[in-house]
Amino acid sequence: MSERLRGVVGQLAIRPGDRVLEIGCGQGVAATMVCQLLSTGTLTAIDRSVRMVEAATRRNAPYVASGRAEFLIASLEDVNLGDRRFDLVFAVRVGLFHREPGRARALLEPWLAPGARVMSFFDVPV
Repeated sequence: MSERLRGVVGQLAIRPGDRVLEIGCGQGVAATMVCQLLSTGTLTAIDRSVRMVEAATRRNAPYVASGRAEFLIASLEDVNLGDRRFDLVFAVRVGLFHREPGRARALLEPWLAPGARVMSFFDVPV
């Protein structure tokens, strides 16, 4: 597992019952680490790439089967999460959060629970 992603997940301060939304889940590596920290909480992860969502779903099949995780093909701009609310939203290397953080936050607003934490991480790939 990626040490960089392990560090990111460590900074999220996941609580066992958190409802977590990951934006740009890629192959689901961080999602796996998040799910390992959840007991009653859930993870919803989105990515606009069909291939990435398929890979993330395979990697996290036990969590998907148990209902702890779901992976959706969507971008932040067009996702519809209905009346769900999240305690924590995070994104790693998602350009919108780096280029237009105010717009990214505005797009998330409908799904933020009271007191929700929004965290984004952007570093240059090495």
